[in-house]
Amino acid sequence: MFKCLIINGKPLPADLSPVMVPWWSFTKTVLAAAALCLVRDGRIGLDERVEEGPFTLRQLLNHQAGLADYSELKDYHAAVAAHHAPWPAEEMLQRLDASRLRYEPGAGWRYSNVGYLWVVRLIERVTGQSLEEALTQRVFRPLGLTRVQLAKTPEDLREVRPPSMATYHPGWVYHGLLVGPLCEAALLLDSLLAGRLLPSALLEDMQDAIVLGGPIPGRPWATPGYGLGLMVGGTNSGHRLVGHTGGGLGSVVAVYRCSQGDQVATCAVFSEGHDEGAVESEALTQLLGALSVDEKTE
Repeated sequence: MFKCLIINGKPLPADLSPVMVPWWSFTKTVLAAAALCLVRDGRIGLDERVEEGPFTLRQLLNHQAGLADYSELKDYHAAVAAHHAPWPAEEMLQRLDASRLRYEPGAGWRYSNVGYLWVVRLIERVTGQSLEEALTQRVFRPLGLTRVQLAKTPEDLREVRPPSMATYHPGWVYHGLLVGPLCEAALLLDSLLAGRLLPSALLEDMQDAIVLGGPIPGRPWATPGYGLGLMVGGTNSGHRLVGHTGGGLGSVVAVYRCSQGDQVATCAVFSEGHDEGAVESEALTQLLGALSVDEKTE
């Protein structure tokens, strides 16, 4: 596993690995941050119906828009496994019958990558920029991140771990796939939650989570929940984690922040394989260890 740890805003020098990894669904946290910057700037309302459909931005960001998810399509998984070229987005939406809402917006919860495709289209429509330009201007540059990239072609994944990424087309991630050093993922989350991008009211909205049930076998969650582009919940250790897990072709990434008293730590962990629970548990172990050590050194 690769790990990066930040304690009270300071990265550990030994963890500043230049290895490039896919951010998978941690990309959703970045998209949510960019969309909330538009709310901050008065460009769109969080609870106003959007042009992309009969739902609000809040409902898109917290997976309450009533949309299905293309991971339900068996043909999708078969095409990815066979290294086919990605379907055009409109073809994917047609195969999924995506215009048919699965429930009334706000009346249920269903994880949906399609919802974040609509978030991307909203960002591009409101800003008049490409997604890459919008993310750079509103998130990466203000937070001092220089090596994050939006992967568009297989060539963009040549230096990205694991080696199996060389046969993958990032176009299969319809809301976009960010890649970058693991430490920049940790720095992004740490800076975001420290209030360096959004005002406190929007940060509170972002972390206001819908509780999604009880403990998940094999994972550290006791009370899992979902906010606006953030997984938020209590753990089996009694601590609260805020961040996001993502998994894709042969790897998992988990980026989380945790606090204890006045101490705050953020950890990003990346591992080859598919065991999300193991990667999340390692992130929690690293966080609790860092908070305990820092507390003892005071």
